[in-house]
Amino acid sequence: MTDIFRIHPETPQKRLIKQAADRIRGGEVVVYPTDAAYAVGCALENKRGLDRIVQLRQLDEKHEFTILCRDLSELANYAKVENWAFRLLKANTPGAYTFILKATGEVPRRLMHAKKKTIGMRVPDNNVVQALLEEVGEPIMSTTLLLPGEEYPLIDPEEVYQRVSKQVDLVLDGGWGEMETTTVIDLEGDSPIVIREGKGDPSPFL
Repeated sequence: MTDIFRIHPETPQKRLIKQAADRIRGGEVVVYPTDAAYAVGCALENKRGLDRIVQLRQLDEKHEFTILCRDLSELANYAKVENWAFRLLKANTPGAYTFILKATGEVPRRLMHAKKKTIGMRVPDNNVVQALLEEVGEPIMSTTLLLPGEEYPLIDPEEVYQRVSKQVDLVLDGGWGEMETTTVIDLEGDSPIVIREGKGDPSPFL
């Protein structure tokens, strides 16, 4: 049976956040709000959780997952960042961006791009998911909650609960979500490339 926690979007209840973090560390799959659309994720080393998310979203082997981090110091453990790219990251995080970067050895191979060895990195600007990351104590694997055949992500937490309640373990209701996904910026080369325009302002990277 899937649970739903009503989380205050500005001042998340510590008791509920701790329970959610314990469940992520315990191998469960959780839906949570971000500064863009709702997302679904699990612990980085949770292979079974990843398989469940792949099944939920009906993803193919080419899908690139994202790692959510609390801050840039944590991000730097999982991605190789050049000085020029770090300056851009510092100026634009936290925010509604996903950055494509070269992965370090800390990233499980199944999460990175098979050929390019890259990974999507996020530092979200949302109090609920930031509190969750702080309590978990390490990054979590994440992907937008976009159901198969749907054009837009779900934004109503009640509908989220009804639609995925048999496929995830916990839904964190942090209020209505955004319909927009993140802006995706490729920082693996010598200069930034805007891959997808979303909620984050792309102009600093043009």
